[in-house]
Formats: sequence, structure tokens, C-alpha cells
Amino acid sequence: MNIEVKNLNKSFSDFNLNNININIPKGKIVGLIGENGAGKTTLIKCIMDTIHKDSGIINIDGHSFTSKDKDSIGIIFDDSFFIETFRIKDINLICKNIYKKWDEELFYNYMKEFKIPKDKKFKLLSTGMKKKVEIACALSHHPKILILDEPTSGLDPIIRSEVLDIFTDFVKSQENSILLSTHITSDLEHIADDVIFISNGNIIFDKPLREVKENYIVLEVKKDDFKKINKKDIMKYKENRLDYEILIERKKMKKNYQKYAKNITTLDDIMLIVIRGVACED
Repeated sequence: MNIEVKNLNKSFSDFNLNNININIPKGKIVGLIGENGAGKTTLIKCIMDTIHKDSGIINIDGHSFTSKDKDSIGIIFDDSFFIETFRIKDINLICKNIYKKWDEELFYNYMKEFKIPKDKKFKLLSTGMKKKVEIACALSHHPKILILDEPTSGLDPIIRSEVLDIFTDFVKSQENSILLSTHITSDLEHIADDVIFISNGNIIFDKPLREVKENYIVLEVKKDDFKKINKKDIMKYKENRLDYEILIERKKMKKNYQKYAKNITTLDDIMLIVIRGVACED
């Protein structure tokens, strides 16, 4: 299944989503990145129709989202929606009544794998264990699409790696897809096919991860050397106490820039300069 968003707009008193156009193709893991308040969660809630859009089209496998689609979508919101006094066995019973394809055996297999006792109340679980329960619930009704808002937040590195493996396995059939919003961009660098960067309600780019990594590079330039960089080559720059960080397109990097290039340019590097950096004046 795939998700297509066309010309989506949503206005609040202090924030707007502006003409959002994105596509989450079948068989792909698409990462959604941006600063706090950029519009990631608002976009997800518009897709799920938990908040109403002002205009635009959101299609899931070629049609608008309806209540019938809930069985095909596994969802994790940043804030848990489980009642704190519920035990794991209560959550299983509730989900069993909600989802037609709920797989109780699979759910309890996840609980065993994640070492979560079925008689323990949700409120007594650690942050990481609560997140594991949410992941298990999202997966245990055999969805075709996962829409995930900070799914690995609070997990230790070992469990995070295991969860990322589960997500990778989920799309192996090429029939399923994932939209994964996260602040842990290193997770995306391991599993994402495409990356959508949203800032202040606007899409900055929507590109294959490989293309982002190949086309953008960050230079670290001492203040005395900053004037040696052609200002027309600079997309944005950020001034630090002792140096400048400069974002440029790799194809524009000339031989004499090579010594300034960071060994590795991460998604965090790119996002930080785009958000906090400034453009060169003409």
C-alpha cells in the first residue's frame, strides 16, 4: 500500500502546514525529519484524519482514508493512547475487539521477545517498555502501512536495533510501506529509502536518502578561510565560535574545498545548518 498527499494545507493560530506534496511508495521506508514544531505530527494526524485538513487530497492506496482502513494501518503516536491502569492482557482484549485481523499469538510473542509480563499495568512499565508495547500493537494486526511517530524513542541501542530489523523485515515483501517520523536520524541512515525534511510547515526536500548523502556535503572552515569559499556555492552556513559550517552541493565542491569537507555528513548535520544557518547575501 502507498500514501499520496497532494496540496495539503492546515492552518492554526500560530502554525501552518503549507501546500504539502509527498508520496510514501509501496515497499519503501520513508523517514520524516525536522525540528520540534516543524509539522511532522500534524502531518501524520492529517493523514490519519484525527485532525481535519483545510484543503488538499490524502489518498491511501488510491482512495481517501476511511474507518475501514484502520485494519490496514499500524500507528504509533508520540504520546501513548493506552489507559495507564490497563494490563497487557487488557490491551490484547481491546485490540482484539478493534482489529479484525488481530493476531493474539503474534502479540504475545512480541511480549515474550520484549520481556514484558502480561499481568503488569501499563503505568508501571518504563518508557522504553511502553514503546515496545505500542510497536507490538502496531504490528500484531498484520497492517500494510506503518505510520510511526518517534517509535524508537526511549529504547536502548540493542532494542532499537532489533526494532529497526523488524521494520526492515516488514517491507521486504515490497507490498508494505512505512512512514517513520523521528529525531533519531541515525536510525533512518540505517533503514530509510527516502527522506522528507519538513521545517516550519514547509517541505525542504523529499529525496532518496542515497541522493541526499551523495549530493550534499558540509564543510568545516576556519574563520580566516571562510572568504576563500565562493559565496555562490554556499547553500547555507552556520557561524560557530571558532569556525563556520557550510552546506554545499557536492557537485559544486572544487578541488580546493576538499580539505574542508567533513569525513561524514549526516542528516543531523544537514538539518541543523538548514534550520539554524543563514544564506549568503548577494
